[in-house]
Amino acid sequence: MSNNSGRNGHRTGIRTALVIGGGVAGPVAALALRKAGITATVYEAYPTAADGVGAWLGLAPNGLAALATVGADAAVRAAGQPVPGMVMADGAGHHFTSFDGFPELPATMTMPRDRLFRALADHAASEGIRFVYGKRCVDAEETPDGVTAHFADGTSATADLLIGADGIRSTVRTVIDPQAPAPEYGGVLSFGGQTAAGSGIDAEVEVEAAPGTMYFAFGRAFMGYWRGPDGRLIWFAGLPTDTPPSQEDLVRVPTTEWLRKLRDLYAGHVPGERLLRHTDPDALMVVGQMERMPSVPHWHRGRMVLVGDAVHAPSSSSGQGASLAIESAVELARCLRDLPTHREAFAAYEALRRPRVEAIGLNAAAVNKVKAGKSEAPVPAFPAPEEMFRALHFHRIAWEETVRP
Repeated sequence: MSNNSGRNGHRTGIRTALVIGGGVAGPVAALALRKAGITATVYEAYPTAADGVGAWLGLAPNGLAALATVGADAAVRAAGQPVPGMVMADGAGHHFTSFDGFPELPATMTMPRDRLFRALADHAASEGIRFVYGKRCVDAEETPDGVTAHFADGTSATADLLIGADGIRSTVRTVIDPQAPAPEYGGVLSFGGQTAAGSGIDAEVEVEAAPGTMYFAFGRAFMGYWRGPDGRLIWFAGLPTDTPPSQEDLVRVPTTEWLRKLRDLYAGHVPGERLLRHTDPDALMVVGQMERMPSVPHWHRGRMVLVGDAVHAPSSSSGQGASLAIESAVELARCLRDLPTHREAFAAYEALRRPRVEAIGLNAAAVNKVKAGKSEAPVPAFPAPEEMFRALHFHRIAWEETVRP
């Protein structure tokens, strides 16, 4: 807990918080609130911290810097693989730009999403954060003394504040505003996988993939890939469609059928055709609809506020989803630490975060159009990599500075 008396949140009368959601933003918010002098309990709908959900993701230098503010960066680095470099290609094997990362910054880390969940939850729990699992929030209401969350099992919990970190299909978002927008479909079904054991380093795959480099191959279809720690090639790809099946219908389709569709789409694609040829059906991950949150009009109401994907999921095309969620969680706690009322703190938090997250989300939406075949250009009109990534990767939450109204 912060030793800086007068900046510990208590002068606002805010001592406790309910954090709904134990994915990425939830544990970080609880850690940051603890540092600001506010005791937070995390309520998670799943029965464990990492229920095998999600595919691979990247955590950029700005996200790692925000994690360092709450002391969680080392735990996350231990769970991931550094991938500092990037190459963009045209789907015919021709590279048109590359980037080796900023030498003064740490490398982007890649890891399965559930491994990130587990690392954050384990670290937060070791720091004294309380987690309660199997608690799916179905409603919330303000009371004379605070705010109460109601759970599907009939129980409830009350605190001074409620923070909705419950993901892109947030219940808290609709409690704050019943007219809040729903996630926006990006025109693509997302899939992931990896080449069969041993084939990642076999000459027959014949795919260029230098260790520590992420490749993005655009063109008629898009595929990203990199070499994993065991030498196998990990990839993610999209299947454009205007009429996406529901998640329930997606999982009913055999992976052999999805793999056949992907192989048909990526026939002639470099290196998609080869990667898919050397991917077994049991290694295919059906991620689902690629989605993003459009602009959310109301980030907070009364004693309730949103953080992370619940309010600004930018889609996987940004490479910034987890990092932005972490940044916002830390910034929210900083505002609650420094401003005299929760209303002022929530307003300052939104003002600090909305321009950045919405700009990144709009850029990702433009890339989504390319992936879905809805753009006239076969590849996005990217600026120079140094220019494109500087504002993303060098962003820092000024924790030691006081937030002004």
